[in-house]
Amino acid sequence: MKDQRDSHASVTIEDYLQTIYSLETEGEKVISARLARWMRVTPPTAWATVQRMARDGMVEIDDRKTIHLTPHGRKLAEGVARRHRLSERFLNDVLGLGWAEAHVEAHHFEHGLTPIIEERIFKFLGEPKTCPHGSPIPGSGYTLSPELRPLDSFETGDRATIHFISEELEEDQELLRYLERHNLKPGQEITVQEKVPSIGLLTLKTATEEGVSLGLPVASRIKALPVR
Repeated sequence: MKDQRDSHASVTIEDYLQTIYSLETEGEKVISARLARWMRVTPPTAWATVQRMARDGMVEIDDRKTIHLTPHGRKLAEGVARRHRLSERFLNDVLGLGWAEAHVEAHHFEHGLTPIIEERIFKFLGEPKTCPHGSPIPGSGYTLSPELRPLDSFETGDRATIHFISEELEEDQELLRYLERHNLKPGQEITVQEKVPSIGLLTLKTATEEGVSLGLPVASRIKALPVR
């Protein structure tokens, strides 16, 4: 069966589409400087790529230089995000790769997925709602709860259940390994042992250990629900 995808986007453009989609999903305003930070490129490089995407009808740029996916761009971005997040889930759950390795390998694995294989993997995995880090899989019907709060908004003594880790944090392999090693995963309950804004530090207790440290900037990119 012929692959019916309507995009001949390069791997680089697909990465940009997914990043813009992730930023929008997380409620972030998409500007080239923020996009450059996520993509780990210079702002001029990011801007030049966005201009090409605008030329090809994937994004629109408003008067404030905010970048928006067009309907065509959103369709493409959802396809890229779906393949990537399903790939991460497969590599992590089935092949046993760690978070960092699964994230890196997914960038290679996802580009070989045809629609048939993609759907078979989705069914084989039991139609998962999210990637291992809590990002919704497009087409699953799942969306992030508006009641989720960034972890840095919790105070000493508060309890919360982690639900989501920002896609931005996934680009730091060392950080991903740290979070996985200390069981800071979606579904896990934590207690804030200490919050020290003056030094930008949050200390957490998990089900398995105490004294797990997180910088407040990192904690701000992890979302959780309070335990009542």
